[in-house]
Amino acid sequence: MEGGRPTGLAGPPPSATPVPAALVHLAGGAPLQLVWANQLGGLTARIDHPDGARFAKWNPAGSPVSLDDERLRLEWLARNPPTVAFPVPLGHGSDVDGEWLVTRGMAGRDAVSGPAHEHPEVAASAMGEGLRLLHDSLDPADCPFDWGVPARLRAAALAGGVVPAALHRPPSLARAVVCHGDPCVPNTLLTPDGALAGIVDLGALGVADRWADLAVATWSLAWNFEGASPDGPVTGTPSELELVLLDAYGIAPDLERMRYYRALWAAG
Repeated sequence: MEGGRPTGLAGPPPSATPVPAALVHLAGGAPLQLVWANQLGGLTARIDHPDGARFAKWNPAGSPVSLDDERLRLEWLARNPPTVAFPVPLGHGSDVDGEWLVTRGMAGRDAVSGPAHEHPEVAASAMGEGLRLLHDSLDPADCPFDWGVPARLRAAALAGGVVPAALHRPPSLARAVVCHGDPCVPNTLLTPDGALAGIVDLGALGVADRWADLAVATWSLAWNFEGASPDGPVTGTPSELELVLLDAYGIAPDLERMRYYRALWAAG
């Protein structure tokens, strides 16, 4: 899920979805398959090059999501690799129609589709494990990207969003980490047997309280597995499935921070 609080859920695109010319050119005749579409018109394609699979993300011109932001973060991660697998960047560019980012193929399948959809507790556990590995293996003092409350409130205001006054009174910082920034279910990859394979969609990665990730990761379980609307009410009472994620991470629920960071996500 990309670009802040969604008005719907991302997923595989319809079979008749046109392939952008830039992706056709990037494929160079290699087999290409569109595998994902986000809420903002962005597409992801798998390209089966002779030297290995690649994934190419494409956003239309005018998209509020910058793939260059993701490129910069992936390049930083490549120099400071965490102990969880992530996409390795291979190329980036743009034209009048849009912008693209190419990464090396990763093993695994997103944690919301296929067999994973029938076993949400497996996905929840892998998500908790992946976030813990990310948070523990990167030093926030070395990270140049900011996803903290003041930066996010400024961004929301610049984008014309409604920022409730209560969001200007955040809870105290529990622990600063390098956060994923978009820790929703589809952005965790699983192996065929349900083990953690890696994380993707890191365009908002930055330093913040770890609850900024955990609040949204747990919340997204309801969107993807429990039929809740992503535009539903902001709550902090954890379900059994959310507790699976928090247990895998190794932390007890913090209702105050969960409610706050979900409200901040909604305002974004």
